[in-house]
Amino acid sequence: MRDRLTVLQLTHQGEGAGSTRSIFGLSQHLARRGHRLLVGGRTGTQLERLCGEAGLAFVPLEFSRLRPLARALAGVIARERVDVVNSHATRDRRACAWLRWRGRLPQALVVTRRTMPLTSPAELLAVGHTADRTIAVSDSVARALGRRLHPDARLRVVPNGIDLERVDEAPDPGDLAAARAALGDARDRPVVVVVSRRKDQDVLLRALAAVTRPLVVACVGIGPDAGLLAALEAVPERHRVVFVPFTERPLAFYRLAALAALPSRIEGLSQALLEAMALGLPVIASAAGGNPDLITTGVTGLLVPPLDPDAWARALEATLADAGFAARLAQAGRSLVRREFTLPRTAERTEAVYREALARRALLAGEASR
Repeated sequence: MRDRLTVLQLTHQGEGAGSTRSIFGLSQHLARRGHRLLVGGRTGTQLERLCGEAGLAFVPLEFSRLRPLARALAGVIARERVDVVNSHATRDRRACAWLRWRGRLPQALVVTRRTMPLTSPAELLAVGHTADRTIAVSDSVARALGRRLHPDARLRVVPNGIDLERVDEAPDPGDLAAARAALGDARDRPVVVVVSRRKDQDVLLRALAAVTRPLVVACVGIGPDAGLLAALEAVPERHRVVFVPFTERPLAFYRLAALAALPSRIEGLSQALLEAMALGLPVIASAAGGNPDLITTGVTGLLVPPLDPDAWARALEATLADAGFAARLAQAGRSLVRREFTLPRTAERTEAVYREALARRALLAGEASR
């Protein structure tokens, strides 16, 4: 088996999401391990810009129609002599499965599942039996896949890792100034930051009516939709809520925050929580998805029943009222993430899965030749 692999990473997404940073960081660290990396995605995305800045080869693809995408992928795979295809999102999974079913993808196929599975059971089962290996980014994702009859023998758990070099960079003064301007007049109120696309932020806003301590809540990455505006109407005047459009540099908000929150129910393993914990912020998250695989409540953070504003209010009050408790959560979370959830560790584990997938293809090819 070849030591140096040519790997094609695929995603039809690539815009402002934790998965974009995760795919990019994984590709960087696999390249540092000596492999040749190609990243296939849509043009004009954050992922393309990141790859260009880092010198990673980017393959522009059009994902709107399945068959043209499958033909384009087959051409790239043959021309670039790809050894492993790693698919990270729905449309590219479908195209890869289509190629495999038509006998045009003899290379190793690895599918990464980054969120709790929302795919129909029939499609999930079909893709699960098509891929040589499926990577779940947390035990919770793996269990959910198993409940939907994904073949256990092909399923591996490889947690997301974060780029500590990026997290530990000195904050850019311009980014800090922009974050302060977005937060507005905090008036010594603690800042609670949520860095996420639209994922149940309204639950956190509804909790504020029962929080007596004045807060600033910054929802970074979204604008106010109808549901958020409705929740905002009931927020008492002692609190301030700001919505910050997507930014590729959200870490400045963590530098100004007292804690980070994530009310989402569908996270596989949140990049935003990992970054907040690595920076030494206490975190509160819903007890759903992969959050319990990262947070031990009362030790490395707090877990809250999802969709329960009163429970969120109690968790916010408990954390902000006890500086010693918040500091203990922050320190334990920081130590955990910096020990267990690093990109070099993720890249090493991912490479091991790639080699398992390659061994399976070699075995099947040998059986077919007999």
